[in-house]
Amino acid sequence: MAEPRIIKKYPNRRLYDTALSRYITLEDVRRLVRDGTDFVVRDAQTDDDITRSILLQIIAEQEAGGDPIFTIPILTQIIRFYGDAVQGLASDFLQRSLLAFGDQQQVFRRQLDEVMTRDAVGTMSDLTKQNLALWREMQGAVFGQGQGPEAPGSEQPRGRRPKTGTDRPTPKPRKGRRRPPR
Repeated sequence: MAEPRIIKKYPNRRLYDTALSRYITLEDVRRLVRDGTDFVVRDAQTDDDITRSILLQIIAEQEAGGDPIFTIPILTQIIRFYGDAVQGLASDFLQRSLLAFGDQQQVFRRQLDEVMTRDAVGTMSDLTKQNLALWREMQGAVFGQGQGPEAPGSEQPRGRRPKTGTDRPTPKPRKGRRRPPR
């Protein structure tokens, strides 16, 4: 296995990527994480491993903007685990759960890619047919015709419409005197 990439954090709060020989931003570090690059962040003065604090800083920035992953109840529960007898168990459980979730996500993406590349036109055609059937069903519910408007060319002869079971004869006006309104 290759050695992890070394990133040094200087007292001026700047991050220096030793592999690229240039300064980088937290966004660059986030990209390294997303790309699956192994790295270690070290304090330039003490050589301490400060990777966790940098990762937490990235998470804090991500949580501040957009849609957060950690809700208030999740965060309060995590805080409650600190110092508790179950702290180690909670950490192990979270790690295993996130790894399993990531594995399942990769399997799903791979299966979706296989389906789409194998027969993209057929897949899109099937999705279109399903959407059209749902649209017809919805229209039928709105217009009270069971299956919705029929496809072009399948209309009923003029003057006739299919019986739906809810058809009632139109009442004929009564002849005779009307009562005056009260």
